[in-house]
Amino acid sequence: MTGSMKQWQLHQFGRDQLTLAERPIPTPGAHELLVRVAAVSLNYRDKLVLEGQLLPEPPLLPFVPTSDMAGEVVAVGNGVTRFHIGERITGNFWTQWIDGEPPAEMLRHGLSLGGPLPGMLAEYALLHENVAVSVSPSLTYEQASTLPVAGLTAWFALLETGRLTAGQTVVTQGTGGVSLFALQIARAFGARVIVTSRSAEKLARVASLADCETINSTAHPDWAQEVLTLTGGRGADHIVETLGGHNLAQAVAALAAGGRIAQVGFLTSPRLEVSALPLMLRRAVIQGVSVGHRRAFEQMMTAIDEKKITPIVDKIYPFSEVPAAFRHLDQGPFGKIVIRIAG
Repeated sequence: MTGSMKQWQLHQFGRDQLTLAERPIPTPGAHELLVRVAAVSLNYRDKLVLEGQLLPEPPLLPFVPTSDMAGEVVAVGNGVTRFHIGERITGNFWTQWIDGEPPAEMLRHGLSLGGPLPGMLAEYALLHENVAVSVSPSLTYEQASTLPVAGLTAWFALLETGRLTAGQTVVTQGTGGVSLFALQIARAFGARVIVTSRSAEKLARVASLADCETINSTAHPDWAQEVLTLTGGRGADHIVETLGGHNLAQAVAALAAGGRIAQVGFLTSPRLEVSALPLMLRRAVIQGVSVGHRRAFEQMMTAIDEKKITPIVDKIYPFSEVPAAFRHLDQGPFGKIVIRIAG
């Protein structure tokens, strides 16, 4: 395929350095797919990448940000066997992690889409066939684009590492993409869910979205005690922890004996502050979660179709309004923000 395409790129780091440029449509090499990008979703990490943070090694500039997309395969390179032209796909965030334990080179270099590897905020993108995952027919491109980071992080926290079972209690924090996916996945697998948020308005939206209980952490800053009250003093089996800082101490206090905390974010602070004694007395497990591997992504995609899980999209922006989409991200969306690139 020949011709030109548009892409958003950074010549230097900084939110105000994001510009729309025109570039030749790339040609797929061996085992590569050329994807016509239909939709891109934003993650909190994308904000940090724009400022040059969270990058284990500096990318080549100009740099195309964002990692999460869904689109159609329009050309394939030599040797491609996993996909063909016309298939709808998305891509796994960790490009080298297919299954099992992460490869050592991934931990050393942090090779991932959208930082430092070229990102997806373009009309066309190249993807190695081993990274690609088929999109369920039940999902739109916009919905599918929300899955690679937020969806898979929640799935990995609860199912892959957490081994969630029906009847267990899950606490999710806030109403961002990972938290709402955790709510939907937990309910789909028969768990009880308690959602905490500082916003009464967002909690009302959550209650209308799914069968769950809610705690307003503005009215109840000692939200762990509220979890214990709701569970008759037992506590939660799983907590999807998104804030970091002092909030981790609350999460430990809200745990049942032998419970698990999936540390998936650090919206308040990247430092984790907790006393050792309550952690030890509860025999608690704190599991760091950094998205997941392709095999889990494929299993999640199947479950989303079978259990009829619909990703929550707060707002869809046109490709021309990417800066506005990032400003919306600053405000804390309800679910995911998506940029529509092609129909």
